[in-house]
Amino acid sequence: MKTLPPQDSQDLDLTPQVTAQLPNPPSEIRERLGEILLKYTSLTRAQLDEALKIQQKEGGMLGEILIRKNLILPHEVMRALCMQLGMRFVEDLRPNEIDPKLVNDIPINYAKTKEVLPLAREQGPRGENLLIAVSDPFNESIIDDLQVLTGIPVKIAVSTSMRIQDAINRVYERNTANLVEKIEDEFEDTYDLEGPIDILEATEDDAPVIKFVNSLLFRAVKEKASDIHIEPFEKEFVVRFRIDGVLYDIIRQPKKAHAAISSRIKVMGLLDIAEKRLPQDGRIKIKMAGKDIDIRLSTVPTNFGERVVMRILEQSSTVLDLEQLGFSAKSCAMIDKLIFRKYGIILVTGPTGSGKSTTLSACLVKLNSPERNIMTVEDPIEYQIPGINQVQVNTKIELTFARALRAFLRQNPDIIMVGEIRDKETAEIAINASLTGHLVLSTIHTNDAAGAATRLFDMGVEPFLVASSVLGVIAQRLIRRVCTKCREPHTPTDFEMQELGLPSLPQGSQVFRAVGCQSCSQSGYSGRTVIHELMIIDDKIRGLIVRSSDANTIKKQALENGMTTLREDGITKVLQGLTTVDELMRATHAEI
Repeated sequence: MKTLPPQDSQDLDLTPQVTAQLPNPPSEIRERLGEILLKYTSLTRAQLDEALKIQQKEGGMLGEILIRKNLILPHEVMRALCMQLGMRFVEDLRPNEIDPKLVNDIPINYAKTKEVLPLAREQGPRGENLLIAVSDPFNESIIDDLQVLTGIPVKIAVSTSMRIQDAINRVYERNTANLVEKIEDEFEDTYDLEGPIDILEATEDDAPVIKFVNSLLFRAVKEKASDIHIEPFEKEFVVRFRIDGVLYDIIRQPKKAHAAISSRIKVMGLLDIAEKRLPQDGRIKIKMAGKDIDIRLSTVPTNFGERVVMRILEQSSTVLDLEQLGFSAKSCAMIDKLIFRKYGIILVTGPTGSGKSTTLSACLVKLNSPERNIMTVEDPIEYQIPGINQVQVNTKIELTFARALRAFLRQNPDIIMVGEIRDKETAEIAINASLTGHLVLSTIHTNDAAGAATRLFDMGVEPFLVASSVLGVIAQRLIRRVCTKCREPHTPTDFEMQELGLPSLPQGSQVFRAVGCQSCSQSGYSGRTVIHELMIIDDKIRGLIVRSSDANTIKKQALENGMTTLREDGITKVLQGLTTVDELMRATHAEI
């Protein structure tokens, strides 16, 4: 077996002129690559000729054809290509010898997506350089990104995708301890735990676990994560954050630390740490930089340990109006007409985390005035609104939605907001309140606006009560906004145009694609906006509800009435340049 010779350690700059030629090299360069492989690997002339014939007939890269035919190994092709172009090839990355501080400025998601890993700082003739392993030396944008992220000139070495991914996991795991220390420096002055957590005794063994959990919470709030997932597996546990509706890997740690961390979180949530066989729910209240933060805690036993999920709810006094949330001017005008009605029910539907409570709070701010008695029952209270009486559900003392609603009716309210209609009892009390002269706002879990009526039927509510009480239904989702600092104009492909349902782009529209920059943590998106559909209950739809019609029939009538669907509203935001086609397809589906 012939082997490729060791390379000279001199590493050459990849100039823009060379890079521009790399993606589509001329045939003579590809033939020279073949000659290198013939000389230094077990490849035979007959095998090379066969691969060249396939390439001439089907196209593609010679190396990919040889690998696909199992004639050569991927690292042999990569090393031969590096020899040809004068670039350094690193076969053994040795992750245990890489300084974990080198990855501080490079997010792990970017490193995994682009397959890049810092190896060492080197002293060059013009000063210090950062040597970085990449799997794709032809992507010039990676070099530009890394120079912006690290702030120093970058030189590249090439390695295989599999070796880089493996090394990334190992180096970022070793960096976790450094990351925790870095967060703790900020944490000491700004993070304050209240309540029973302060009086827990912490031994020397417990202290690192307490610091780790506190710093994890601090980082999640700082990065505006909505959820923290701690998931145990056979040999490790993984911490993931949900940011703008998408989960990202944050930390991977050895399995032995999982039990102590989950126990610490259960103590903070006042759960039974001895019970590991049954699911448990709890709540953690903390204060950070003067802000109250409520954390919903849920644990579920799995075959490798307890899975912990924490939902972060920042109690804020700042409520955006409907237009700032992403509702169109036309929808805002229609919602205004609904919420200023004297009685009836207005429902907001959507999955968990779709912004339903925020929309209801925006409506309450518009209604809030001294002459109105407004009362809410919520789980939890996400927005503190001065002038409105807000009640927190507490199941431990049997303060449920239904019990609070019954008490409200003896308090002479004008407007009632119910955080969620979960059962028949709550639904019937809310409907009876609306029929006796109260305006009721609430949420319900359905996929679209038309499904709200059938969901109430399933709970056991009589159709004639639904028809006579519901004024309108808003269905909504949250989609990510494309980052305005790095977005690029994009011409949709034929498939994307088909997904948009358009023969051509309307005049004046501009479509962008997500790229990724330091400002958006290389995700290409920053913040979220609402897409929605608003179904007004008119006489025709009311007649369908009385007859217990299914959701599809109700939706067809709503469309005939002029309702804009979630998908159509999303397409409008794509054409306005607020989001991308990829994000639209991720968050919604085309109508069948």
